[in-house]
Amino acid sequence: MTGVDALPPGRRWVSEPVWEPWSPWEVQALLRDVTAPWYVAAGWALDLFRGEQTREHEDTEIGEPNTPAAFGEVKGALAGREFEVVGNAQAWPLDSPAFAVMHQTWVSEDGPANPDGRPVRIYRLDIFREPHSGGPWVCRRDETIVLPYDQIIRRDSAGVPYLARQLVLLFKARANRPKDQHDFLGVLPLLAPRERSWLATAMQRVHPGHQWLDLLQ
Repeated sequence: MTGVDALPPGRRWVSEPVWEPWSPWEVQALLRDVTAPWYVAAGWALDLFRGEQTREHEDTEIGEPNTPAAFGEVKGALAGREFEVVGNAQAWPLDSPAFAVMHQTWVSEDGPANPDGRPVRIYRLDIFREPHSGGPWVCRRDETIVLPYDQIIRRDSAGVPYLARQLVLLFKARANRPKDQHDFLGVLPLLAPRERSWLATAMQRVHPGHQWLDLLQ
């Protein structure tokens, strides 16, 4: 089977999710007792690095190791919310076989009721369950890229953990949407020489020929 036919059964389409995401600081408060490494990812991570919000963020994403213990801690800290496995604009129950196939899990709560009386599902958080090799962080784009967690997690002035900027940009390079271009151009001048060098080397491996490489080099 190929395409959507190869995906696990039991899915539903999620075409227009309603996002009212928690801020990174709200996530930090909710996960204050979680001992597994976790970090704010994507665009919010770059704004935490810069110390200011530079654009709107339609969602809030965090990364954590893809282990039962790590996910169990986060799930316990967010008890009472709904969890769904998500991928390709589709969602599955948490106990679906899709959990082993997709890396994203969305967290939601019931919002105000629709005219038909059913509550609107409000999405709060997107959890990335990242590859894990028994200790270090493993890059989902290229699993030969392995780094200790203490090298990839930074913290803002309030202590919110976020993914190092060069790694965020490596993930953003694939889609290269207008917001990704905005983020890249905003952070590029702030990269240390070693970070710029690391990103250029990683992108040559993961995204050879990418348009950002000329600017990095």
